[in-house]
Amino acid sequence: MENKKKKEISFTEGSAFWAIIRFAVPVFGAMVLQAAYGAVDLIIVGFFGDAASISAVGTGSSFMQMITLIITSLAMGATVVIGQYIGENRPDKAGDTVGTTIIIFVVLGIILTVLLELFATGIAGILQVPEESFDKAVTYLRICSGGILVIIAYNVISSVLRGVGNAKLPFIFVCIACVVNIVGDLFFVAVLGLDAAGAAIATVLAQFVSVVVSLPVMKHQNLPFSFSLKRIKIHPNKTRRIISVGVPIAVQEAMVQVSFLVINSIVNNMGLMPSAGYGVAQKLVSFIMLIPSTVMQSVSAFVAQNIGAGNSKRAKQGFYTTVVTGCCLGALIFCMGFFKGDLMSAMFTNETDVIAQSAAYLKGFSAECILTCILFGSTGYFNGSGKSLPVMIQGIASAFLIRIPVATFMSRLPDTSLTYIGMATPITTFCGIIFFLVCFRIYGKKEKKGL
Repeated sequence: MENKKKKEISFTEGSAFWAIIRFAVPVFGAMVLQAAYGAVDLIIVGFFGDAASISAVGTGSSFMQMITLIITSLAMGATVVIGQYIGENRPDKAGDTVGTTIIIFVVLGIILTVLLELFATGIAGILQVPEESFDKAVTYLRICSGGILVIIAYNVISSVLRGVGNAKLPFIFVCIACVVNIVGDLFFVAVLGLDAAGAAIATVLAQFVSVVVSLPVMKHQNLPFSFSLKRIKIHPNKTRRIISVGVPIAVQEAMVQVSFLVINSIVNNMGLMPSAGYGVAQKLVSFIMLIPSTVMQSVSAFVAQNIGAGNSKRAKQGFYTTVVTGCCLGALIFCMGFFKGDLMSAMFTNETDVIAQSAAYLKGFSAECILTCILFGSTGYFNGSGKSLPVMIQGIASAFLIRIPVATFMSRLPDTSLTYIGMATPITTFCGIIFFLVCFRIYGKKEKKGL
């Protein structure tokens, strides 16, 4: 029993702050390493390729990041439902949820693989990839699409573990994948000269090795739910709960990512150098946004267990604690992005024009890393409570009513630059915070009335 306590974190007792920190640190570490996938690809391609290669990998990896984030968001439904059952002390129900999750995501993986392989060229066209980068981007997309089932397997395993409060094992698994990815990039890109295709092969291979290692490790874990092969089937009630929580989150994430891809296409239309600079900036953004993303996952897991245990007051305490901590750290990241964007961008390429374009985008974007801690914390609270409909509404409205129109307007200003394009995101986030403040007030009144 003592050994199990060391592996899984109980969010329903003890200090909320330290429980969240113990969970958040390995989550953050795993996210750093996940972000390093695309970063390593771009760094190595940047030094052994040219601007066309940077543009191809930047655009292709942005699209694959969108797919991965949608998968992760849908898997959040499983994380929340498992966490609530653990909070309710119902291990059998948690085990049935795991079995249902496996079936749902295997089917999803097969569908996505077929669609992405068939429409890779069309996707590159929609993204308005520059002509010099087009073929490389299509190749990158097709190779990565072939590894969708592997990406899904990793995210399902991670969602299950985080639902029971174990964030250490996902961190270990992603450490393994990151090492394999670095070695793979150096071999396929630097040694074999496969350029963007080599970066894609290394990424898929790294995920595959991580999953292969994780399966026997998972088998020997003393996890707090009942599971066997017989549970791998569709349990209708569990399916409804996973979908009711996960689908709105996934739709929200999809719309957000689509809006960023629209911005990517706007930037691509500005020329090769802005496209390459934006690709570099997006890799830095993937690191800048790690703290807000950690806030969301930590709040979701904390709130899910406490809502399951019937302790809504402690759930709110965890929300406030995490958001304040995240904002303090976000302020430091803001300073790095706003004042030292050129130095950060120079890690990915030695082309002066590309560095200048990347730094310009970061200057407009950087306020986002503070504001998003509040927005993502709110998103995590509603996700963990099982009330993901407001999350979906906010995501869709923000993407199509604010982010895209603002970015389009900024791109048409006289003497526009990527700084103006970057400002579209923090403006959108500020509006999202206002939306959630209204939601908190509405749900607060309902709780007082006992609805």
